[in-house]
Amino acid sequence: MKRSLSYYIMLIVLKIKGIKKDFSKDPIDFKKIRKADVHKPSGQFFKHNILNHFEIANSLISEISTHEKSNQLLLFIHGGAFISGPSRHHWNAIKEIAKQTNYTIWMCSYPKAPEHKISEISNNMDSIYHAASEKYPSHQISMMGDSVGGTLVIALIQRLIKENRDLPCKIILLSPVMDASMSNPEIEKIDAFDPMLSKKGVSSAKKMCVEKIDLKNTMISPLYGSFVGFPYTILFLAENDITYPDQRLVVEKLIAAKVDIHVIEGKQMLHIWPLLPIMKEAKVTLSEIIGIMNNNHVLLKTILTTLILYFALHFNYEF
Repeated sequence: MKRSLSYYIMLIVLKIKGIKKDFSKDPIDFKKIRKADVHKPSGQFFKHNILNHFEIANSLISEISTHEKSNQLLLFIHGGAFISGPSRHHWNAIKEIAKQTNYTIWMCSYPKAPEHKISEISNNMDSIYHAASEKYPSHQISMMGDSVGGTLVIALIQRLIKENRDLPCKIILLSPVMDASMSNPEIEKIDAFDPMLSKKGVSSAKKMCVEKIDLKNTMISPLYGSFVGFPYTILFLAENDITYPDQRLVVEKLIAAKVDIHVIEGKQMLHIWPLLPIMKEAKVTLSEIIGIMNNNHVLLKTILTTLILYFALHFNYEF
């Protein structure tokens, strides 16, 4: 497939910034990577549309909305290898989502490794979802996570199902990291041409976060958990991404569990491509995400199910 000129410009920018080089170090230089963190964004949009900053557990929540009476909440769980974030590209995506949907958005900046470990981060996710569910019914909550943000979203859903808790109506996952052990042999093949990530640096970051538990523990490697009972799940995958092989395994598990899923594969795309600046492909895909959010898939499905049951009961139809 022919790529846009902006795609190649993005590759050049990544090369100049040395992103791959930074993610090829062991130990990874988390302090250097954190220099790109943006915890409170500037600009007129955020000045006028950030409604509140507040804390849940040890997480900073920024509440953004362009609507005074929004009845939909998006929990945005950012990526950053557990060691950094949020970054400028996260805020840019939130800005577009807020402008083009009627969602209130909680940007969730959780504690980072190596100072904080996966058990504490997971507890923060539990607390954030509990606080959200006290303000919104579950069918009005959606979740979005990129990279390890996707890890945290999936692991949270697995815990909620085990606890028989109400689930969000949908989850949107952008290049989710599924296995912290990075043991899939297919990763080595992609590492050679992934323009952003390297197994060495990503593995280093995971080890900083893992505490004393196994790298395959479902808190940090949800690939090894159950996917039965998951809500509507939308996945954006990228071929030129070392996390891609494990994502394909998750798709297989979701299908086997008969989960309602929608999978978009970016041909020759790179990690978290829908959030990247400059690229035409990213802008198109972010518009697609916004379209998915504006389309109340769950409500439509509920209405159709109700109609089918109605006809079955009243007209003795057999399905």
